[in-house]
Amino acid sequence: MTPPAIALRNVVLSHDRHPVVHHLSGSFAAGSLTAIVGPNGAGKTTLLRAIAGLHKLDEGTIDRGPLRPSDISLLPQASTLDRTFPLTCQDVVSLGHCGRAGAFRPITRAMRETAHDALHQLGMGPAADRPIGALSAGQFQRILFARLLVQDAPVILLDEPFTALDNRTAADLLAVIRAWHAAGKTVIAVLHDLDLIGREFPEALLLARDPIAWGPTPIVLSPANRLRARMASDAWIDDSKICRTAA
Repeated sequence: MTPPAIALRNVVLSHDRHPVVHHLSGSFAAGSLTAIVGPNGAGKTTLLRAIAGLHKLDEGTIDRGPLRPSDISLLPQASTLDRTFPLTCQDVVSLGHCGRAGAFRPITRAMRETAHDALHQLGMGPAADRPIGALSAGQFQRILFARLLVQDAPVILLDEPFTALDNRTAADLLAVIRAWHAAGKTVIAVLHDLDLIGREFPEALLLARDPIAWGPTPIVLSPANRLRARMASDAWIDDSKICRTAA
């Protein structure tokens, strides 16, 4: 399945009535590979959650076309995930089937075999029965990428997927992202490494609560646009209220 474009029209997002994304319009083309970049607090994570349908819009629309909720996979920041729950690596990866099979249907033997294959693909096959609480940050991120492989969604959202990873793990996971892109999946990732974005991501969205630029990465990350983003972040008023356009 080739995913359709995801179109955003005048999207406004907030936390506790304080705006974090202002009037964003544009689209992620089907099969595109896009980095979302901007200062801390620019609304990048909130935007990913809104695309996934997990954050309410204050204004505007996000048109996902015929995509179902299970067609969009979101990988949140690893630091926000609880690893104290007594699950094995195999358990976590097998949960990737729940979107299609249903939350209350049993995991079949074939599903577990698919999960085991994904673990091996990410170099974690021997750790299948280890509890996730015993893993390093890099090992746990490999497990989460293996779960994404099992989900096999046409749209993949990644929130800072390379934070606190060693170089080898980051390179291995980047290879997975390249393979997704080559297979025609739409991949949208929040990232901070401008060199990495320039090398690997053809498209970029520079966000500083207000949209600064969206399009080909060399144009978006021009010195002038990066300066605009810094100046915009310096002018933020954190207790400002939602700005609504006239009806």
